[in-house]
Amino acid sequence: MKRILLCVTLMTTSSAFAFSWQVGPGELYTLPSQVSTLVNDGDTVNIAAGVYPSDVAAWTANDLVLRGVGGFAHLESNGLSWGGKAIWVIQGDNCTVEWIEFSECQVPDHNGAGIRLEGLNLTVRHCWFHHNENGILCGAYHPSTVRIEYTEFGHHGYGDGYSHNLYIGNIDSLIFRFNYSHHADVGHELKSRAWVNVIEYNRFSNEADGTASREIDLPNGGQAYLIGNVIQQGPQSQNSNLVGFGMEGLSNPGPHELYAVNNTLVNEKPNGSFFQMPAAAYFKAYSNILAGGGSFMSSWPTTVDTLANLRSTSIAALDFLDPATLDLHLGPGSPADNTGQPAGLANSGYPLVAWHEYVHPAAGTVRCQQATLDAGAFESCITGTGDAAPPATLWIAPNPARDHIMLVGELPGSVRVRVADVTGRVVGPFDPGTARIDVSMLAPGPCVLLVDEGGTPRRAVFVKM
Repeated sequence: MKRILLCVTLMTTSSAFAFSWQVGPGELYTLPSQVSTLVNDGDTVNIAAGVYPSDVAAWTANDLVLRGVGGFAHLESNGLSWGGKAIWVIQGDNCTVEWIEFSECQVPDHNGAGIRLEGLNLTVRHCWFHHNENGILCGAYHPSTVRIEYTEFGHHGYGDGYSHNLYIGNIDSLIFRFNYSHHADVGHELKSRAWVNVIEYNRFSNEADGTASREIDLPNGGQAYLIGNVIQQGPQSQNSNLVGFGMEGLSNPGPHELYAVNNTLVNEKPNGSFFQMPAAAYFKAYSNILAGGGSFMSSWPTTVDTLANLRSTSIAALDFLDPATLDLHLGPGSPADNTGQPAGLANSGYPLVAWHEYVHPAAGTVRCQQATLDAGAFESCITGTGDAAPPATLWIAPNPARDHIMLVGELPGSVRVRVADVTGRVVGPFDPGTARIDVSMLAPGPCVLLVDEGGTPRRAVFVKM
């Protein structure tokens, strides 16, 4: 059965009486925890930049915006936690966290986190997580999407291999873009059990002195889209494989597919592999750079589609601008220049195109789009057409309930969506902000998602059980 995924931004609803709270020196409330039990659904909490030592809290209201103002609001926990879990335990749904710094959380079971998510749907932007036992930790919640952008994670882990820079449980979807994750202590730079993982335009690196295990670990399979990432494994890594997929069993909803397009992977260990996955999964890899020691794949799956990948055991031979500082833009003599090939669409219909590039640290820019493509995460643009923007996209996130689908995406308000079954019955049109669409009246079998983007129709097929 094929389910269709993608970029997830769920529209939230706010209370008609939403209130903005001001927190900081000179305000009525000087600590975030003082308002955590007072806020109502839809409220905004503005926290003045500065350090808030030993302050921890739980947030139970929905649709909250929790943000630092004027810079990072630093929650320096000094080893404390709320409920033996995290600096912030977010139990409300559809919350957003911005410009917050989380550090130094420790708990008896060694799973102390900057954020422990116990609600549905979370957005994190422009934050800095460091020196906790986990950066963000969440369990299995449905229907739920976690979106993390423009955020840095570093130096997390108890050192036991069970705590990580991020540990995302069996949620519906993880959207991870424009982030910098580095120096996990024995654990992974990113571990996600999400059914669908969209991992684009990030830097994962344990660098010269880091002891992380895998850079990306997706242990339960599902669908994963790795596009435009810089992925580096240093000489002290605890695991010789950079990216793992389905290595704890393909227990997520299928199909089990890993797509790797226009990534730059560097292995500074003499052994290992760039990818590791079971035989039953599907693997498509186009226009990647794989530089350094080890093999492309530890053991190839049965079904593969690979083209225009550049493999070199010599990092220097790729002519990166400054590999010592992990500036992996291409120099003028790089053999990766003009060797890429278009990857087309995933089986789900997701466009396998690198629309952006990672900018260090934890930022991004539009990638030049031209007729000749370079391999790897960066394009050497000579046409001046760098302003090309990606088309609107919409996805269907997998969900165990067969009476509805979850739409994921960011689309203009003029776009309308319909869903049709094989009998010709149609539901919709729906505004693209509608996150959940009832398809209970449609017949089981192949169904079509119909998206009209300014007069240009697009279609994507999924199967209703």
